Amino acid sequence: MMPTTSSRRAAVSTAQTAPAAPAAKRDRTHYLYLAVIVAVALGIAVGFAAPDFAKELKPIGTGFVALIKMMISPIIFCTIVLGVGSVRKAAKVGKVGGLALSYFIAMSFVALAIGLVVGNIIHPGSGMHLTEAVKGVGHTQAEAAAEGPVDFLLGIIPTTFVSAFTEGQVLQTLLVALLVGFALQAMGRTGEPVLRGVEHIQKLVFRVLGMIMWAAPVGAFGAMAAVIGETGMDALKALATIMFGFYITCFLFIVVVLGTLTKLVAKVSVFQLLKYLGREFLLIVSTSSSESALPRLIAKMEHLGVSRPVVGITVPTGYSFNLDGTMIYLTMASLFIADAMDQPMSIGQQIGLLLFMMVASKGAAGVSGSGIAVLASGLQSHKPALVDGVGLIIGIDRFMSEARAVTNFAGNAVATLLIGTWTGEVDKERVNRVLAGQLPFDEKTLLDDAEDDARAEVPEQGGEKELAKA
Repeated sequence: MMPTTSSRRAAVSTAQTAPAAPAAKRDRTHYLYLAVIVAVALGIAVGFAAPDFAKELKPIGTGFVALIKMMISPIIFCTIVLGVGSVRKAAKVGKVGGLALSYFIAMSFVALAIGLVVGNIIHPGSGMHLTEAVKGVGHTQAEAAAEGPVDFLLGIIPTTFVSAFTEGQVLQTLLVALLVGFALQAMGRTGEPVLRGVEHIQKLVFRVLGMIMWAAPVGAFGAMAAVIGETGMDALKALATIMFGFYITCFLFIVVVLGTLTKLVAKVSVFQLLKYLGREFLLIVSTSSSESALPRLIAKMEHLGVSRPVVGITVPTGYSFNLDGTMIYLTMASLFIADAMDQPMSIGQQIGLLLFMMVASKGAAGVSGSGIAVLASGLQSHKPALVDGVGLIIGIDRFMSEARAVTNFAGNAVATLLIGTWTGEVDKERVNRVLAGQLPFDEKTLLDDAEDDARAEVPEQGGEKELAKA
């Protein structure tokens, strides 16, 4: 039977109105990071060619880092509230936090020991001469350094519930988020609508972050041009020994120490993990701050297969307490200054000074320049005569700050994977697929779809399963 005219028209109309299959969107974010590399190269060229002009470009880099830091508090809040609020047992959160702090303290001792050994072998400050021009710099930095342990602990408590977000203090945000998460956990089903609301806010915040990232090339250009213009080649040549010695020490720490732990515990190559986080390392190098990559680290470690509670607790805490690169820097910089001023310290003096600095550095997160303030503060407290020598290292602190930030970032990424493995909160099959490139990270939203069943539940030690997502 032949179809009638009306039926043919209906068929044509249906075909025309039927929604076409959506075309796969091409990921163009790799162009963004190529642009960052080009911007860094241009910044170096401008810094050498026109140093005075390059110095005036510093606010561009500072502004970009400020935009990223603006997003850190809401991202940490959403991540921790969703992670803690969706877990049935409060003891699980305490287990993760206790294990994380124990690991951070142990790795701080390892980093200090490595810096101590290398510093005593290469004697980086030998042959340097102290001038009157640099003597006052150290005292200025010591006055601006972090406060004592009691003030540090009191500083974790925000003035108001909202000020934790407005003041940009990571540990204050962490405290408020934990309290809200435990409160939602205690509310049970009543708190589920709030959790869903926080999840929507998290998606919004990550989308805003994705928009800000398109300004990365401009920020990288301004930051790199300014530091080259301020530093110049003379300072780099004069201080090459400690700078390259520090770089090599950080590299060995990442490859040997972190690489061994990653392979033995998580059965993963550290080089695969570093490759997966390659764009974040590029961002850190161009801005000299590990905080610029903190929001992306949270998103990427969740995508990797580590449960949300582990990521939400380990990453923000690690940014204040797991500062491996800063530990190495404080060790080598102290020995450099002592040698440069012809006042070498005994092993006992070195250990006492560095143990104090280990405590003083907690909370000096990945902000560019925080390491030099902690260094000056430690020397002022234990050997005031060495504070005059802090000015010797100011010229290359920006370049050492990059290595510090990269090492701190790598240490926190590895710590998150290790703690997730120890607590049974890692989807190992997903980890292997992500690192093999089979499950690419969504650069546009920075989040996985809510219907991702592969990560809705994560096996816990003892056979019990806990929800890792709301």
